[in-house]
Amino acid sequence: MLIDTDVIIWYLLGNAKARDYLHTHPHFSLSVISYMELVQGMRNKRELQLLRRALKNWRAEIIYLNEEISSKAMFYVEQRYLSHAVTLADALIGATSVAYGRPLLTGNYKHYRILKGIDVTQFDPRE
Repeated sequence: MLIDTDVIIWYLLGNAKARDYLHTHPHFSLSVISYMELVQGMRNKRELQLLRRALKNWRAEIIYLNEEISSKAMFYVEQRYLSHAVTLADALIGATSVAYGRPLLTGNYKHYRILKGIDVTQFDPRE
């Protein structure tokens, strides 16, 4: 399972459903784009250390960009930016999901449902 940035943010905000999911589904994957988005949201080095420690405890795999991911993301932006305003980050995360054949768990279902070939699982922090 590839976990989208928003699920980790829900966890960091203390959401019980995100906490339960991540604690019962360790060994998930995370796009390097998601990791960088999370780092940009950190307010200090202590928060960054806590994030890094949590990812290590979960044994989360960070997936780095490669030519296949870049090519798929470029296609998504070409095909969907004008009609659906697909962002660069979403295109890269979605392309990572497809390139590695992993379903994407996200609370932003509408961002990804229009991307060809992606298996999206909806995360609802309210349920």
